Amino acid sequence: MASKLRKNSQDKRALLANVALLYYGEGLTQNDIASRIDVARTTVVNLLKEAREEGVVDIRVDGKSLASSTASLRLRDKYGLEEVYIASTLNEAKPNSPEEVMRQLGRVGSTALSETIQQGDRLGIAWGLPVQAVADQMLVTETPGVEVYQMIGSLISDFVPASEKCSIDIATKLGAPCYTLHAPALASTVEVAAILEAEPTIKAQLAALKTLDTAVVSIGDVTDTTPMALSGMVTRQELARARSAGAVGILCCRYIDRNGDLLSLPPDDRIIAARLDDIRRARRRLMVVGGDSRVEATRAAIKGGYVTHLCTDKSLAEMLLTDPSNEPAMR
Repeated sequence: MASKLRKNSQDKRALLANVALLYYGEGLTQNDIASRIDVARTTVVNLLKEAREEGVVDIRVDGKSLASSTASLRLRDKYGLEEVYIASTLNEAKPNSPEEVMRQLGRVGSTALSETIQQGDRLGIAWGLPVQAVADQMLVTETPGVEVYQMIGSLISDFVPASEKCSIDIATKLGAPCYTLHAPALASTVEVAAILEAEPTIKAQLAALKTLDTAVVSIGDVTDTTPMALSGMVTRQELARARSAGAVGILCCRYIDRNGDLLSLPPDDRIIAARLDDIRRARRRLMVVGGDSRVEATRAAIKGGYVTHLCTDKSLAEMLLTDPSNEPAMR
C-alpha cells in the first residue's frame, strides 16, 4: 500500500476519495479501513484529514441547526441579533483544553461564516485567534464573486495572528481574490500615519472597507494580557489610562466604552485599520469571540451595533444570558 501513497497527485486524490467513501459512505471504522487497505490506522486518520483539507470530501453542518438551540434563540431575542451560534465541546465532565475550545469555536465560526456570506460579497476580515481559528477550520468552498479585504494593517507578532494571514487563509478557502492592506497596523507617529493614509493605494484600500457587505471580527478585553498588549501595540500604562477612561473592549485595535462608542485614546491616531463606522455599515457583521473575560466587551460591541451574527462558546453564552441588565438596543 505504501507505493500507492507515492503516486501522482491525481491518483492520490482518487485514493483520498475512496478512503472517504469507506469512512463516510459505508460507515467503516478507521481500523476496518486500515485493515482493508493494509496500512496503519494513523495513516487512515491522516488520509481522512487530507481529504477534508483538499476538498475531496465536503462535510457540511447545517448552520441553522447550530443556531436553533434554546440558548441560541434566547441570546438572539435578548440582544436583537439575527443569528447566534454556540460552540460546545459537549463533554462537561471532562474540561477541554483552551486549544480544543478554540478549535471548536473555529469550526462553528466557519459554519456561521458559510451561512452568512453571500455570492458577490465584499468580505472584510479582522484579526485575532478566533478569526484565525475560523480560517483554519474552513472547508475549501469556492463562493462566486466574493472578494476578501484585510481590515487591519500588517503586524509581526508571536501572539496574535495578523489580519493579512487571516484574510489570505480565508480567501484561499473561498477561492477568492484577497486585497491586503499595504500598511502597518500601527504607525510610528501620528504624522507617519497621516502620510500613509494619504498614499493613493492605501487610501483606496481604506475606502474599500467602507463598502463591505460582510465583516468578520473578534473583540479583545482591556486586561494586561489583551492581544494589543501582547503584540506590543499598547503599553500597560496606556491600558490603565484607557480603563480609567471607561474602555471595556478593543475592536479593530480601537477602544470602545460600555455603549460601544469609540474612545479616541492612544494609539488610536496611529492605527491604520477599518474605522468602527465601517463595521457598522456592513450589512452582515459576524463576531467570533470566546472566553469569560470578554463578556463586558461583547455586550458593548452588540450595543454599539457591531454585531448581527454572534458565534461564541458555551461559557460566554451563559454569562451573556445571565446578565441582569436589560438587553441593549442595537444601532
